[in-house]
Amino acid sequence: MATVVLVGTLDTKGREYAFLADRIREHGVDVLLVDAGVMGEPLASPDVTREEVASAAGADVAALAAAGDRGVAIETMARGASEVVKRLHAEGRLDAIGGLGGSGGSALVTQAMRALEIGVPKLMVSTVASGDTSPYVGSVDVTMMYSVVDIAGVNQVSARIMANAAGALAGMAKATVPPLGEERPIVVASMFGVTTPAVTTARERLEELGYEVLVFHQTGAGGGSMEKLLEAGFAVGSLDVTTTEFCDLVAGGALAAVPERLESAGKAGIPQVVSLGALDMVNFGPMASVPERYRDRNLYVHNPTITLMRTTPDECRQIAEIVARKLNAATGPTVLYVPLRGVSAIATEGQVFYDPEADEALFSTLRELVDTSKVEVHELELDVNDPEFALAMANRLHELIGGWS
Repeated sequence: MATVVLVGTLDTKGREYAFLADRIREHGVDVLLVDAGVMGEPLASPDVTREEVASAAGADVAALAAAGDRGVAIETMARGASEVVKRLHAEGRLDAIGGLGGSGGSALVTQAMRALEIGVPKLMVSTVASGDTSPYVGSVDVTMMYSVVDIAGVNQVSARIMANAAGALAGMAKATVPPLGEERPIVVASMFGVTTPAVTTARERLEELGYEVLVFHQTGAGGGSMEKLLEAGFAVGSLDVTTTEFCDLVAGGALAAVPERLESAGKAGIPQVVSLGALDMVNFGPMASVPERYRDRNLYVHNPTITLMRTTPDECRQIAEIVARKLNAATGPTVLYVPLRGVSAIATEGQVFYDPEADEALFSTLRELVDTSKVEVHELELDVNDPEFALAMANRLHELIGGWS
């Protein structure tokens, strides 16, 4: 029988968790309750006690309660719950994970959810699901459901929401993936709208060569998801065409790179072909959201919700320093392709972000800092979206994978 694991603070939300658990069982699915509460007595009977959860984090629940520090308690129990759910999944006792909560409960439960691999169903019913969910979702497949009302009792509204959540969790726990044909080795690729032609050409070539290509949109979270997949060992190669998230990291844009960006393949020794796609742009929201200090910069309204800002020579030097440092640290086959005629569709001659000085700052800093005894470098008199450039990257990655595997 499929099993849903529910993680929560049963001292404050026990009755609501018991209601949710009963609704899940009505769908023919088993439930395990994990108590991550600290302060009061549990209002529902747990299958995994708070003492076990605290112990998994190397802590004592009585000491946490005596300290009276809610922030420390949440952080500690989140670590313990993460260890518990990983163990339950490894034992085959977790087919989906769910939770209920406000901001604190959501932070605790979703940390445990993020500890599980991509593909394990995860559903959080939360009061904060209508706002910025990135701190809770991170780079994995956490589904957030807005609770509409607070998680405070079972009423006409909350009962309907929790019944819906129960149906979703039960369905996900029992869901199976149909056969997709012959399993092919996976390659990950990074893409943005302004590098789509390059990635499309490279992807089609790699598919011809027998790979399955997973493309990740470089939105901050997208790059993080790609890194998680590489870290988990799903892929045999990385076609990292679009490293644009470093622009937002340097200049404070909306789609900044996660700390581990451009590191996972290198740490795992997985072959990677890297380029400089969209290093000409920083992303903001509508024009009104652009910080005042940037209002005199080269700004381009990409669409009503996205405003792009051209990177300066100084920013390009900082970006190049980050890229070089991360490439030099790689332990596996690593190749850098440099598109001397433009790093995006709008950075070529005659386009709005054409800036030879900024490009040269990027290229010259990379020439200075990339360790060519470790990193193979190809500078081509082509723009990033030229089919010849894209095919060169795809073919070289295929060669590296063949030599590596």
